[in-house]
Amino acid sequence: MSLAEKQITAIMRQVASQDVVEIDHPYAKGRTVAALAYIAEAYGFRYADARLEGDAQRKSLHVYLVRDPDERARQRAAANAAAYPQAGAGGPVPGMRQGTLTPLPEAEAEVDLLMGLIRFDTAVSVADPKKFMAMSWMIAAVMVLLAVVTGKYAVALPLAVLLPVLLQVALRINVRRRAKLAARLTAAGCTPIQDEMGRTRYVRPAHHAA
Repeated sequence: MSLAEKQITAIMRQVASQDVVEIDHPYAKGRTVAALAYIAEAYGFRYADARLEGDAQRKSLHVYLVRDPDERARQRAAANAAAYPQAGAGGPVPGMRQGTLTPLPEAEAEVDLLMGLIRFDTAVSVADPKKFMAMSWMIAAVMVLLAVVTGKYAVALPLAVLLPVLLQVALRINVRRRAKLAARLTAAGCTPIQDEMGRTRYVRPAHHAA
């Protein structure tokens, strides 16, 4: 069984037994996660959120989907269950080439849209200006303290200036990236909202279907 088939089997098990599906995968495989989310949506779920979890050295992308109470979602799930009876057991699944997580032409646009939503949500989670400013001042203070304690001013003081600057550059890059993603999502018909934590997020039109 290929890696893709194992991932599909794992998703189908969650779909069959849970009301919340969690997909976790290294962030570099964002398109793979979007394809898995597409499959879950084909069986009555809808994309809810995405988070980057872990430390600076090792981050993992976690995507969450919840069971969709809409009658159309239940009908879609029933239709796909009937059309793909071997899904998760080595058989074909909706929207993907047999045995892979490569979208078929008719699924590519929706997978791309899911990937855009995932990327925007994870970009939001690391783009808090206040958090970055606090980190910048904290790093600068630590470097100055190390310079005083160790006497290595030639090393610590330049770092006290350089590291905060690098953080600010990273923040600006992330802000620009979010702006581009927001423009693409808006063009695709998504609507910006504020969630309960005050984050700006985008939701797809109600008529979307996997």
